[in-house]
Amino acid sequence: MASFANRKGTTKGGGTRLTRHDGTGRHFMPTMKDVAKAAGVSIATVSAAITGSSFVSPPLKAKVNQAIEALGYERNVVASGLKRGRTSLIGLIVSDVTNPFFTELVDAVQQKARQKGYSVLLGISDHDVARETDLLRLMRSHQAEGTILCPTGSVEDYRDGRLGPGRMKIVMVDNAAPGLPYDTVALDNRAAAAMAARHILSFGHRRLSVIAGPLHQFVGRERLDGFLEATVAQGIEVEPSSIRPAAFRIQDAFDACSAIMARPERPTALFVANNLMLIGVMKALAAAGISVPDGISLTGIDDFPWASAFQPALTVVSQPIAEMAAAAFERLDSRMNGDTSPAKHQSFAPQLLIRGSCAAPRA
Repeated sequence: MASFANRKGTTKGGGTRLTRHDGTGRHFMPTMKDVAKAAGVSIATVSAAITGSSFVSPPLKAKVNQAIEALGYERNVVASGLKRGRTSLIGLIVSDVTNPFFTELVDAVQQKARQKGYSVLLGISDHDVARETDLLRLMRSHQAEGTILCPTGSVEDYRDGRLGPGRMKIVMVDNAAPGLPYDTVALDNRAAAAMAARHILSFGHRRLSVIAGPLHQFVGRERLDGFLEATVAQGIEVEPSSIRPAAFRIQDAFDACSAIMARPERPTALFVANNLMLIGVMKALAAAGISVPDGISLTGIDDFPWASAFQPALTVVSQPIAEMAAAAFERLDSRMNGDTSPAKHQSFAPQLLIRGSCAAPRA
């Protein structure tokens, strides 16, 4: 038979906290039944006091709260949700939480979820499709009602709809192609890259290089294609040898930029496909003693705090991250509440933030 004994430590109010054990040294989390017994009330009264589902007199509520504090009782939200057929838990999977884009996205989703009474379970795939699949299984095992997924694979990895068996709904963000059997939310990446290209060309640059993202990803391919289409439209062709994929990582971008800058004929302008790679490029340029914009003009996609802290501040094409996060959450919330309409793709317009990293090429 289980009984209670003092446990080292105190409650927030300074009282002694109790824990339940069965005489064998094993300890158990206190239950609602334990709270009811300690408070001298019914389980129904404890439930009503915790959830606010019905009126509980202030004296009885105080007794329940004192028992909760003394026992260290924590409500099992998942179990409570399952009884109602809802868990109020959603998943959020990103590929790299150190990337400022995903950091801001996580914060924005968390805020929206809290406003609607959801808790968020965060997973990090580290650019690994197999890990991403494991995380989706984890979300389902925790009874998440839905998941916002920032995919890390190619379009073909998601085309067959295999990610969403059972009741869990999925909304994709960022590396999310239209036409998939899921709701998708993404930047208009072609327009963003074209915007950057036209800005560079407006200064008279003709020798261009690109630090591209991973080309098996939809987002990486769209940004490269958008940039090249805009340059060709103005009669400029970028040599294939001047395009270096760099996997959206700092070190890869550092290596790619160093290789480009070591060539006999350097480019006069450089387009970089995301924020982390901009950091790697700036490090490589500094190591090579090449100044911006005197030695090379530089622009890229994604605004982030360091972009305006560099000297000179970097001209970038920004994404409306808060709006994209809100759209993804609202779409997921709608799906979790019974919306069965066809999958929808939402595309967001980019914005060019002109700072000081582009100038006319040296004569």
